[in-house]
Amino acid sequence: MDAPTSPSSAEAPDRSADAGDAGPRIRVVAWLGGTTRILEGIDALRTTLADPDATVWVDVNVESHHDIGEVAKLLELHPLVAEDIGEQNQRAKVEETEGSVHIVMFWIAYEGAITEHEVDLVLSQRSLLTVHGPAWDPFALPQLRGDVGHLLKRGPDFLLYSITDGIVDGYFPVLDALDDEIDALQDDVIQKPTSWTLERLFALKKELIRLRRAMSPAREIFNQLTNRDLALVKAEHVVYFRDVYDHLIRVTDELDNDRELVAGTLEVYLSTINNNLSTIMKRLTGVTVILAGIGAFAGVFGMSEAGTAIANGEASGFWVITALIVVGAAITAMVLRRIDWI
Repeated sequence: MDAPTSPSSAEAPDRSADAGDAGPRIRVVAWLGGTTRILEGIDALRTTLADPDATVWVDVNVESHHDIGEVAKLLELHPLVAEDIGEQNQRAKVEETEGSVHIVMFWIAYEGAITEHEVDLVLSQRSLLTVHGPAWDPFALPQLRGDVGHLLKRGPDFLLYSITDGIVDGYFPVLDALDDEIDALQDDVIQKPTSWTLERLFALKKELIRLRRAMSPAREIFNQLTNRDLALVKAEHVVYFRDVYDHLIRVTDELDNDRELVAGTLEVYLSTINNNLSTIMKRLTGVTVILAGIGAFAGVFGMSEAGTAIANGEASGFWVITALIVVGAAITAMVLRRIDWI
């Protein structure tokens, strides 16, 4: 068999699809006769599938809730699988239905906030179908650089591994970015907590819950792929899916660690606020003690001498009491300062 051609020598994409068509964009990668063919459009898919020796990857780029019935019909998918893909509102899962395996995963992006993009993958005997929105492009994955037909040559299950491995690898930069933000928030909590810090902590807590809902079920997906006897997954390729499973274990462990860090940071924030409040109350109490002492002396001796003091006719006792009040207040302030109450 001839060596696979490079992307530059592969056939140019067949632009049979109408550029103005608002329907899904269908890209077809076929391994046929030792060469890679890259085509576009439903007609190209129909022609390629007509050749029984072709191994095909069909990538469908659609908006949410778009009908892919024609593609599903050509690939002979079960109506329930086609319906689930069309809804684009599924949980992460794996289902085996009449000679095909339907997998739902999520591509995660983080740019100050978490965004999730559903990716449907359907593995059949000689084809792999991927359905996703325009926000994600599987051809941009590092695992798919070069001649994709070289991967398809090993079987659609190996291409499935490559794509899912790229999706899972994309989780780590997201977790790293969250770790950096959590570290920054921890510094803010210790140095100068603000209401914005509290709001961001609650936002991160919600985002981590969303991440767990999107990422954690993927672990069970690959647990089933590596432990169930699936005819569509070659025995020699199971080890590759097990590697993805190991990556997902790391992902879930880091996710759980981040959730604990956010919860701990939130507790530290509340403790810091309470400590600051206690400090303020201590200082106010210290000031109150000083003023209360001055008020007590003034209350006992009254203000009857104030008028004569203004007229320079006061008795010497007035100045003695005033001096005692000042000295007593100063001593009280020094004591409170020593015990860090003011």
